Amino acid sequence: MAADSRHPLASRAGLAAAGRIVVKVGSSSLTSVSGGISGEALVRLADVLAERRTAGTEIILVSSGAIAAGLAPLGLARRPSQLSSQQAAASVGQGLLMAQYSQAFAAHGVTVSQILLTADDLIRRSHYANAHRAMERLLNFGVVPIVNENDTVASHEIRFGDNDRLAALVAHLVKAEALILLSDVDALYDGPPSAGASRIPHVGSAADLEGVTIGRAGRAGVGTGGMVTKVEAATIAAASGIPALVTSTANAAAALRGDDVGTWFTATGKRQPIRLLWLAHLARVLGTLVLDDGAVRAVGERRRSLLPAGVVDVDGVFEAGDPVQLVSGDGTVVGRGLVNYSSAELPRMLGRSTHDLAEELGAEYERSVVHVNDLVVLPAARAS
Repeated sequence: MAADSRHPLASRAGLAAAGRIVVKVGSSSLTSVSGGISGEALVRLADVLAERRTAGTEIILVSSGAIAAGLAPLGLARRPSQLSSQQAAASVGQGLLMAQYSQAFAAHGVTVSQILLTADDLIRRSHYANAHRAMERLLNFGVVPIVNENDTVASHEIRFGDNDRLAALVAHLVKAEALILLSDVDALYDGPPSAGASRIPHVGSAADLEGVTIGRAGRAGVGTGGMVTKVEAATIAAASGIPALVTSTANAAAALRGDDVGTWFTATGKRQPIRLLWLAHLARVLGTLVLDDGAVRAVGERRRSLLPAGVVDVDGVFEAGDPVQLVSGDGTVVGRGLVNYSSAELPRMLGRSTHDLAEELGAEYERSVVHVNDLVVLPAARAS
């Protein structure tokens, strides 16, 4: 199938005929009350996805659960807070998780593969191209790729933060027609479901979420996200032209049929380079550049590169290539970008033209501080 020619689905009903879908499942949907992976829950999900795969739809599964699967073998009662312990649990648990998936899908004659990604794999051009080629080839073979963050090597600085957001970027990577985010909650509600709140069936823009309180916590000690990361991921996908559905794992079959379940996020934007999606929504900002009024207009209104002459102050410690935020004199965030100079180099460059810098410091300084191709303009907000 040629994914490049596909258009976003107009409504959840289109899921019934979609040719390529990314499905994400959270740890809380796969674990048992006593901890560890629930074989019964995993098999139920695999049954649903394998049936759809054999019917002709290409399925990419983004699955949490590696850390949860590794807790019991390491004698841990709950998800550890220490990064190295999380890495150890993921290293033990990923193989156990994949073994169960392989067996469950094989019962339907479907082959699965393991793909472990870090943020670098999706923001570096060569890594991105390799990941895209590998995924396309697997789908051509009829395989269901099972994707997870490579927790064993990811650091706090370069991790996705949650597999919901990873799933949004994977949907972009494979040019999916839709993203389905599964958890133990059946939809987004306009308040606590236990207090008689109403389901929000459709989100067409940010205005539809005004005044809605969104929960952050999943089942204690198991997952890392909650409904807030589902909404963030659905919004990221929708902003890049991919509609998303947020619902429960129990509703997986109904969701794939296009039934009226969950909360549907309509695609609101167009595709853009994936590193800019990461920069806008996921990057850990390491510094701040304060711009003068002329640079604010050039960057924010005319979408131009940021030159040294427009920078009046620098804060933070960063190296060339790191993410920084761009703010106006009153602290309003203008955008984010990948900076071309370190925090040690920039102070002597402030307010000066690239021509003067090149004459004094060398030709390598005759370039922008942030190139327009590595810059995203953001809605006005106060700097954090």
